[in-house]
Amino acid sequence: MKYAFVIGSNAFVVPRNRINYGETEHENEFLRINAIYHDLPNAETSFLDIDLDIKDVNGITVTVLANNLKTGAPYTLKKERDSIWVLKPDGSVLVQVHQLDDESAMALEHNITAELEVNTPVVVIRLTGEFMAGDLHIRAENEKLFINDNGYANSVLAGANELRFSSEGVVL
Repeated sequence: MKYAFVIGSNAFVVPRNRINYGETEHENEFLRINAIYHDLPNAETSFLDIDLDIKDVNGITVTVLANNLKTGAPYTLKKERDSIWVLKPDGSVLVQVHQLDDESAMALEHNITAELEVNTPVVVIRLTGEFMAGDLHIRAENEKLFINDNGYANSVLAGANELRFSSEGVVL
């Protein structure tokens, strides 16, 4: 199965359900997709299920296991069938993981939809927010992805390896 991660205006299609960070010899996972939402009749138990292990920009650890906030006070977790938010005390978003429906995924930029048509991932996940993954400062906005001071926009990559963010940038 392939997974597509849309971060900023970038898409990464990979064979694994997670995003890692760090250097090859010290690789860690910060996002794992445990289950995806299926919009089917009588699918009341179907929902996006994630694990998340990040820090805010002040160094507060935020851990989500199976959609439950385990660490991260004073943050709160908001859940919908296809989306998980970690919210700051003022209600703004620290991070959001959103499973796009087929119509939304195919309404993305042409370079992304072309890659989705070729690779046919099982799901398209959009990641937004500003947080730390290890020593890496990740900022995922609507238009750009920043890893530390490196900016990425309008790229579409497909690879046979896991998606990993490192001090060198995005590695597939």
